[in-house]
Amino acid sequence: MIELIVLDVDGTLTDGKIIYTNSGDELKAFDVADGLAIATWSKKLGKKVAIITGRTSKIVEKRASDLQIEYLYQNIHNKDEVLTEILKKEGLSWNQVAAIGDDLNDFKMLKKVGLSFTPSNGTHYLKDFVDVICKNSGGNGAIREMIEYIVKKDNIEQEFVNSWL
Repeated sequence: MIELIVLDVDGTLTDGKIIYTNSGDELKAFDVADGLAIATWSKKLGKKVAIITGRTSKIVEKRASDLQIEYLYQNIHNKDEVLTEILKKEGLSWNQVAAIGDDLNDFKMLKKVGLSFTPSNGTHYLKDFVDVICKNSGGNGAIREMIEYIVKKDNIEQEFVNSWL
C-alpha cells in the first residue's frame, strides 16, 4: 500500500513553463483539482506528501504551505538521496512510495519507488520504464490522475470519495 507520494514541480504540478514579469517576479499556475486530491490524500486519508524539486521558488513554498505539505525540498540535484532520508524518518520502504516526474533529473528516484508515474508531457526516456504514463499533462490534472490511480489500486477509492460526502 502506498503511504507517501513524491511530487516534482515543473512539468508535473505545473505545465513546466516559467513566466517572468518585467520586474523579475516568477509566475506558475497550479491545477485546483490536483490540489484537492493532494489535500484529500494527506488530510482526509492521513497519508504523506513530499515535494522534491530541482529549482527554488517562493511560489512553490506558498503552494506547499497552502496544501500543508509536510516535506518540501528545493534546489535538489539528487532526489533519491533526499527521499532515502524521508523514508528513514517515516519508517517506510521504497515499495510504499509513489512518485511522479517528467524529466531526466527524476530518473533515479522513479527507478527506485514502488509505483512510478510521468505526465503525458514527460520525456520519452521516462515513458520507457515508468509504471504509469498519465493521460493528463503536468499542471493539467496529472497529479489528480496519479492519486486516483493509487486509491483505486490500493482499494481505498471509496474512502477517498466518501471523505467529502
